[in-house]
Amino acid sequence: MNLPNMLTLARCVLAAFFVLLMSFDHVVCYTAAYALFTVAAITDYYDGKIAREQNLVTNFGKLLDPVADKILMVAGFIMLMRVPDLYIPGWTVVAILAREFLITGARSLAASEGVVLPANIYGKAKTAIQMTYVFVILAAVILLRIALAVTVLREQLPADPESLANGLEYLSLIGIIFVAAYTIYSGVQFAWVNWNALKLHQM
Repeated sequence: MNLPNMLTLARCVLAAFFVLLMSFDHVVCYTAAYALFTVAAITDYYDGKIAREQNLVTNFGKLLDPVADKILMVAGFIMLMRVPDLYIPGWTVVAILAREFLITGARSLAASEGVVLPANIYGKAKTAIQMTYVFVILAAVILLRIALAVTVLREQLPADPESLANGLEYLSLIGIIFVAAYTIYSGVQFAWVNWNALKLHQM
């Protein structure tokens, strides 16, 4: 197994530890989870970069890389739903998961015919947008928890702690709706570009 594929597998392992840490509603665990998510995102960048530069692109990597991305992002969205500071409606995550499962199924169907369908530009943009959402929202949660903890230690409260909490809920809601909409759009683009390869016109 070459280095890019090892980095891709490492992303799956990091996703598992991310889920474990996010299972505890504590700012320290959230911070550690954020660090793991950052490392996982870095592996997503370098596995492809190394594979292209060193001519290590393999069919295994083409199939595994999108799957590893999905595992990481599914873990991110599901665990963020558990954070009490956020408002992430279940339907948005279901829409995201439905797209991911459908595309994975489509890739498996194509692979059974000997065709590999790598992620296109829309899929890569979708992954970047999803990762950005997790980065921003989880960072906001951590910063809010730290700010509230500091003010409590100083025996003073923010001018309007309720407005800060409501603002974070609103930000998480608007953001996840945008992410879900673009995720669905990228899925439609994938089906359109790969229509012939998937033989959907024969259905």
